[in-house]
Amino acid sequence: MTASAPAPAASTAPEHNKRIAQEFFSLAFNDKRPAEAAARYLGPFYIQHNPGAPDGPEAFVSVITGFVEQFPELTMEFKRVVAEGDLVVLHSHMRTSPEDRGSSVMDIVRFEDGRIVEHWDVVQAVPETAANDNSMF
Repeated sequence: MTASAPAPAASTAPEHNKRIAQEFFSLAFNDKRPAEAAARYLGPFYIQHNPGAPDGPEAFVSVITGFVEQFPELTMEFKRVVAEGDLVVLHSHMRTSPEDRGSSVMDIVRFEDGRIVEHWDVVQAVPETAANDNSMF
């Protein structure tokens, strides 16, 4: 892991963290470079709350490398990014191919010393039909 830059001042931390979270997910998923994303943005420890993935930066790289290799046309489009304190929430439309309706994804990451150290996610497939006329995005 590379040394992190000094953490931003408290008044700018949420905006800074929003930018970092978007860069991290875009590099890992859209650019298909999870090892580079981990090296740039993850802390020396990384707590994973997704039950299908182990803890640690190396595990992140392994899991996401396999995922983006399985879905080479995968895209993640950020719809909303909200930050408070050391947490950032990203609401995204993830698609495995251009033909895929995709999934609505909520990722929550926690920052420590300017690095991402914890992750939660919730994934909901975009259905063919809905009980209302509202978009999931």
